[in-house]
Amino acid sequence: MPFSEYTFNLHQLQIFRTVAHRMSFSRAAEDMILSQPAVSLHIKNLEKAVGLPLFEKSGRQIRLTEAGEQLLYHAHHIFATLQEASESMAELRGGDQGHLRIAADTTAGVYVVPEYLGLFRRSFPDVDINLDVTNRTSVLKGLLSRDVDLAVIGQFPQEKELVAIPFLVNELVVIAWPHHPLANQRRIPLASLSREIFLMREEGSGTRATQEKFFNEAGLKIQIGMELASNSAIKEAVANALGIAVVPKRSIGLELQSGQLILLDVQGFPRIRHWHIIQMRRRFLPPPAANFKMLLLQNHPELQQEKPQLLLSSHNDKKSLIKGRKAATEGSREK
Repeated sequence: MPFSEYTFNLHQLQIFRTVAHRMSFSRAAEDMILSQPAVSLHIKNLEKAVGLPLFEKSGRQIRLTEAGEQLLYHAHHIFATLQEASESMAELRGGDQGHLRIAADTTAGVYVVPEYLGLFRRSFPDVDINLDVTNRTSVLKGLLSRDVDLAVIGQFPQEKELVAIPFLVNELVVIAWPHHPLANQRRIPLASLSREIFLMREEGSGTRATQEKFFNEAGLKIQIGMELASNSAIKEAVANALGIAVVPKRSIGLELQSGQLILLDVQGFPRIRHWHIIQMRRRFLPPPAANFKMLLLQNHPELQQEKPQLLLSSHNDKKSLIKGRKAATEGSREK
């Protein structure tokens, strides 16, 4: 008989398991909070569905038939599988397992997101993480096509389908090589920089857009010496005296410590921007993504500039995070 022709259900199987365990219709009825006639009817319908008797009388007792033994074996497996499925869903709801798919623009993907992912990994070691580091256009395309769950970018998006939440200060600073003529000057007028050669990121870069807007508002023109595709390339070019540049301060920590680069004290700098968490406005966030978003937002109140803290170090911390995760399913757009 094909499976589609069976008419029994899980409730009948559960009653059958209880009768088989108790070897008594009356005791099974008590356990299931049913009447004995109701239990007998369910078993009769189950036997009719499988086409074989499941119990036989032995004196005043009952025992399983061979068909009953076989069905009980499969019933145990069915309910064990259902239990495993339930536990698996609970783990997914808690975010302890599953996949975190996140995209970031080139600066955030190198200098911001990995630090937070390290903290996330310590609390959720069984979550598979996929980080796509690419240009801003591709990041937003991945979100809109639902290929990623969350994104981190610097420049605020204009797409109405997206929600953006600032979570981390992004200081844009002017860098030069140590022996640049302006190295020891203070409060350098912006007009003085308009005579300098700038090394710039490609069109579409958030840092470049902020820089161009600032100079345009001051009525000044930027002299572009080269366009480079990464902050790493810009830093190397500046260190070799090929020009000066505007970069996120978080990207030059090692170079400042080693003396390879210096900051120029320019009026109007640092320019304060923010890195943003980006998600689809009306999309349910999978629990791992919601947990990662909450981890980022734990540093949100003061829009901190220091290293992120591990706030998920205990089971209770994770429970608190999961409890508050609903607040992270929607954000507000920065004005």
